[in-house]
Amino acid sequence: MHLAICTQYYPPEVGAPQNRLSELARLFVLSGHRVTVLTAMPNYPSGRIHDGYGGLWRRESVDGADVLRTAIYPTQSTGFLKRLASYFSFVFSSAICGTFLLKRADFLLVESPPLFLGLSGFWLSRVKRARLIFNVSDLWPESAVQLGFVRRNGALHKVSSWLEAFCYRQAWLVTGQSKSIVEDIHRRFPNCQTYHLSNGVDVKRFAMNDNSRARDRLRVNGDCVAMYAGLHGSAQGLSQVLDAAETLIKEQGIRFVLIGDGPEKKLLIDAARERGLQNIEFLTPFPATEMPALIGAADIVLVPLKSFISGAVPSKLYEAMASGKPVVLVADGEAAEIVREHHAGLTVEPGDIEGLATALKTLAAQPLLRRTFGDNGRRAAEQHFNREIIVSRFRAFLEQQIGC
Repeated sequence: MHLAICTQYYPPEVGAPQNRLSELARLFVLSGHRVTVLTAMPNYPSGRIHDGYGGLWRRESVDGADVLRTAIYPTQSTGFLKRLASYFSFVFSSAICGTFLLKRADFLLVESPPLFLGLSGFWLSRVKRARLIFNVSDLWPESAVQLGFVRRNGALHKVSSWLEAFCYRQAWLVTGQSKSIVEDIHRRFPNCQTYHLSNGVDVKRFAMNDNSRARDRLRVNGDCVAMYAGLHGSAQGLSQVLDAAETLIKEQGIRFVLIGDGPEKKLLIDAARERGLQNIEFLTPFPATEMPALIGAADIVLVPLKSFISGAVPSKLYEAMASGKPVVLVADGEAAEIVREHHAGLTVEPGDIEGLATALKTLAAQPLLRRTFGDNGRRAAEQHFNREIIVSRFRAFLEQQIGC
């Protein structure tokens, strides 16, 4: 079987789709199948092409997969026109390069968002005679409306809604990373064939190990460390963490550590400095290979969202659970249901700063409760969110379709 994957995001970039799709490719290759990845020159989240990359296209091998990289207009700006230019630059470069460089495939999996990549995916699936799998990790444009990026019933919303429907109807299979995403698509498009391709975690990489050395790198002493690691963007709502830090500034023994980069990081650093928040530390991104140990060095893992986002289940949640760490989740919906169902931490509604501060105080004061939540989360990750099992089932499903 030859699986082609078209995605704007891929390692050496660090992020949720990068981790999820690279693991999918690696595990397919290990099972004896051929995988080709069509992706952009790495530039996320800094908005700059990584050293050693550039040009119109290049080919390399990553974990046994053939990776074709094409040009993109890189930007970290959240401005509408620059973001749109970045998306469409890869839509066109992937369509052109894919037409000439991509070999015929049995399946072409296209990652959304960005939703616009569905145009390139549709074209290439027809040219290469591949069954189109449209993989939805975010219900765009609905999530963009909920975050305030797009005005409901405005021109962009109408065009995006049309494109969303077009992609679903043209796809042989629509996959979603959460149950609520799949249920939403099936409700609105009952004739679409859907599959729950759950997000998950490598439970071997993220484990309950001794991470005392990694804790030294966090620049904390004996404090209880509440860590956030990931993109510093609008959707994450990290200003809520600053508000909680200000509320708890007189509390002894609680320290906030934020690791990562993104378009809002400078604003957050400036705000923390202006408010005199001495109990919060901002660290630059670490290589992906070092993140399991760093997460394991935390006492509490923060997983915040700015507001309710349909179908959103942050990958950070699974990594924290696999690491045996208690979670403080600032979110509603399916993500909160997972935390509550498996007793893996405490949940707070977005915008509830007092509730967030109380949850952090509660966990900081009760090491035994932290350990109980952490053990519960690890058990749930092993039993329900093991990425190796998730990919194995998906691979068996595809193999059955073509008689492998």
